[in-house]
Amino acid sequence: MPVYNKLVRDRIPHIVEESGKTCTTRILAPSEHLGEIKNKMQEEMLEFQQAANEMDAIEELADILELMHAALEVYGFSYEELEAVRHHKKDKRGGFAEGVYLIEVED
Repeated sequence: MPVYNKLVRDRIPHIVEESGKTCTTRILAPSEHLGEIKNKMQEEMLEFQQAANEMDAIEELADILELMHAALEVYGFSYEELEAVRHHKKDKRGGFAEGVYLIEVED
């Protein structure tokens, strides 16, 4: 029997049971939940980096976005509040759309 010990999407236990298997789960405390979100985010970022095609990359980005929503919930912030922070930073320092690659800065 495989042991996973990792955060999974909420419906995974139901999907496992529908397939005729059983699984053991528990609900994480908020402090544990945040740590596991961070771990899962690293896993999904690696999968995004290794995506073989555009659709796989988009699927991994969707997973990352879902994890961002979960983290916001743990922190007690809304997506709208996150967007406000993003807009503030973009207004102040710009975004990443232009692909500016900094090589060096001389003193």
